[in-house]
Amino acid sequence: MTETRNKPIIGISIGDMNGIGVEVILKTFRDKRMFDLCIPIVYGASKAISYHRNVYGMNDFEYKTIRYADRYEEGALNVINCWEEQVTLSLGKSDEQQGIYSYRALEAVTADLQQGKIDSVVTAPINKYHISLIEPDFRGQTEFFTHQFGAENSLMMLVSDVMRMALVTNHVPVSEIAQNINNEILYSKIHVLNESLMRDFRIDRPKIAVLALNPHAGDEGLIGREDDDIIRPVVKYANDEGILVYGPYAADGFFGTRLHENFDGILAMYHDQGLVPFKALSFGQGVNFTAGLPIVRTSPDHGT
Repeated sequence: MTETRNKPIIGISIGDMNGIGVEVILKTFRDKRMFDLCIPIVYGASKAISYHRNVYGMNDFEYKTIRYADRYEEGALNVINCWEEQVTLSLGKSDEQQGIYSYRALEAVTADLQQGKIDSVVTAPINKYHISLIEPDFRGQTEFFTHQFGAENSLMMLVSDVMRMALVTNHVPVSEIAQNINNEILYSKIHVLNESLMRDFRIDRPKIAVLALNPHAGDEGLIGREDDDIIRPVVKYANDEGILVYGPYAADGFFGTRLHENFDGILAMYHDQGLVPFKALSFGQGVNFTAGLPIVRTSPDHGT
């Protein structure tokens, strides 16, 4: 470890080791230019790194096993072992045991982040169901970090050069979406998005579009009352406060007419409403960013 540094230390949780996460990590840092940008530390198991390295024919790729985060080596992929036992891997196959280890890695990287030993975190993809078998209240990594850092509110945001898409509800069953949207929740999400666009993306006066919940924005109440009773009043209230927020826009027409190109941020009511257009336009080029936290947390825009 060097005494002085000008590069951030990035903690990377290994995720589900049967998934694509380790492959993405190895192929990312095979480009040695990445070491000019950051000091990476993978939280997981060096044996898993070696296994994937052999599978992908990357035996020339070298990494450094370290015991503590402050023992990092610059110019190398550092790996902290979060367990010692041998774990059998079956790449591409769902394995409930992986929930135990992906959660251990998540806990370890979070602890070091809370203690200031690393500067930010990138989380590799996990299988939420497998973790829920050992942690029944677990709903996702966004919710996990929101709880761990005591944030009053957070926002799942998918970011690319094409758009910044945020969600009012994250991993909620479709049957429960409407009951998870009210004036207070929507108002807070608009505020978190506006603050993040200004603070994290350096946009002085961001323009925000809010999507409708119902088809045709409810058709004046014929197809649901939420857009007229909740979304439209909250948007007006926030706009009167000085936030440049507009809507609700019917989602199909909004993207069909390319209105998304006129806004700095978009707030969708639920997961697929926002992520379907985002991934159709940006798949493979997007980053999942959790806004509203006191730390920086990102992940790929895809699963295991």
